[in-house]
Amino acid sequence: MNTVTDDDWRRPGPSPEQRRLDVYVGLATVVLALVSLTLARSTGAFLLGPPPSGPEQVFWTVAVTLPVIWRRRFPAATLLVVSVAFVAAQARSAPESQLSSWALFAALYSLGAWGPDRRLARRLRIGVIATMFAWLGIYYAVTIDRIPADAFDRAVGPVPPVLAAIVNGVLVNGLFFGFAYFFGETAWLAARRQHEVQARAEELRRSQAEVREHAVVGERVRIARELHDVVAHHVSVMGVQASAARRVLDKDPAKARTALGAIEETARTAVDELRRMLGLLRARDDRPDEPGPAAIDQVTAVVDRAREAGLRATLGVYGDRVPLPESVSQAVYRVVQEAVTNALKHAAGATALDVRIRYLAHEVEVDVTDDGRATRPANADGLGLVGMRERVATHGGALEVGPRAGGGWRVRARFPLPVAAGRPA
Repeated sequence: MNTVTDDDWRRPGPSPEQRRLDVYVGLATVVLALVSLTLARSTGAFLLGPPPSGPEQVFWTVAVTLPVIWRRRFPAATLLVVSVAFVAAQARSAPESQLSSWALFAALYSLGAWGPDRRLARRLRIGVIATMFAWLGIYYAVTIDRIPADAFDRAVGPVPPVLAAIVNGVLVNGLFFGFAYFFGETAWLAARRQHEVQARAEELRRSQAEVREHAVVGERVRIARELHDVVAHHVSVMGVQASAARRVLDKDPAKARTALGAIEETARTAVDELRRMLGLLRARDDRPDEPGPAAIDQVTAVVDRAREAGLRATLGVYGDRVPLPESVSQAVYRVVQEAVTNALKHAAGATALDVRIRYLAHEVEVDVTDDGRATRPANADGLGLVGMRERVATHGGALEVGPRAGGGWRVRARFPLPVAAGRPA
C-alpha cells in the first residue's frame, strides 16, 4: 500500500452527525456487552479462570466498550484506553470477551481511518498489536502448566495438541489485528482520494468558468475593435463632409445643405454603432494586426470554399438588398463563416449545404443548413457558438442553433436593421 505522501493531507474531523452516531453506537455496544457478560456468567463459561466480583466484572466490561463513543474524535486516546482496559480485564479474568474484542477492533480501525498524524497512527497501532501478541505469549506461558492431563484425549491430528492450540490462537489473532489495520488504512486512503477527486472537480469547474469568461471577453474585444474601426470611419467621413459644407456654405447653399444632410445620416449611423459598443470590455490586445474586416459581400467566397471541400453548396439571396451598417455586415459574414466551418468539421456524412440571406422589412436573416449528423453533442460553451451568440446579441438580434426535424443542422440568425437601412413599414 503506497502511503508515501500520507503526511501531506489531514482528514477533516467527524461531522456532528457522525459524532452523534458514535454516541449511539458506543452506548449500544456497552448495553450488548453487559448482556454478553450476563450470558457468560449464566453459563459459567469462565475460560480465563475464576472471575472477580460482579461489580468488577461490570467495571471492566464498561471500561473496554464505553470509549468507542470517542473513537473518531480522539482515535489515538481511544485505542490506548481500550487496549489497556482490555489487557487488564483479561489479566483479572473478566468473563466478557466477545464485545470487548470488537471494541478493540473498532479502536484499531478508527485510528487507521481517522488518525490525523499518520506516523503516530502507524506506530501506535503497530505497538498495540505487538503488545497484544506479547500478552498472548505471556498468557500461553502462564496457563500451559494448568492444562488438565485429559484435555486432549480426543486429539487425532498430526500436530501436537498444545502446539496446534497455540498456532490456532496466533492465526486467529493475526487475522483479527491484520484486518483491523488493513481496513483502517483503506478507509483513510478512500477518504483522501475522495477529497482529491472533489478538489480536482472544483478546480475543473473553476478552469471551465475561466475559459468561458476568457472566451467571452476575447470575443467582445474582437467585436469592439471591429466596431471601433467602423465608427472611426464614420467620424472621418463626417469630418470631410463638414469641411466641404464649410467651404461652400456662402457660395453654394444647396451643396452645403446636401453635405449637412449626409453628415446627419452618417451621425445617426455612428451613434447606432457607438450604442452597440456600450457594455463591451476593451482589454489590451497584443495580437498582430489582422486583415481588414470581412463583409456580407464575401459570403460567396465562403460558399465557394465549401464547394471545393466537396459539398453541394448553394447560396440564395432573397428580398431587395439594402445597405447594411458595416458592423452588421461583418456579423452576418462571421455567422455564415462559423456555421459553414461547423458543418465541415462536425457534421458527419454532410453532402449538401444551403446558405440563405433574406432581406426583410426590418431585419436581415441568415439561414445556414446542412444534411449531416452531429458527431458529438453540441457544446453550448464552445468558442464558435460563444462568438456567434455574442455577435448577434451585440446587435440586438436572435440566434437559433440546433438539429432540424428532418435531419441535419440549422443555424439561423436575425439582425434588426436601422430605420435608415430598412424599408418603410
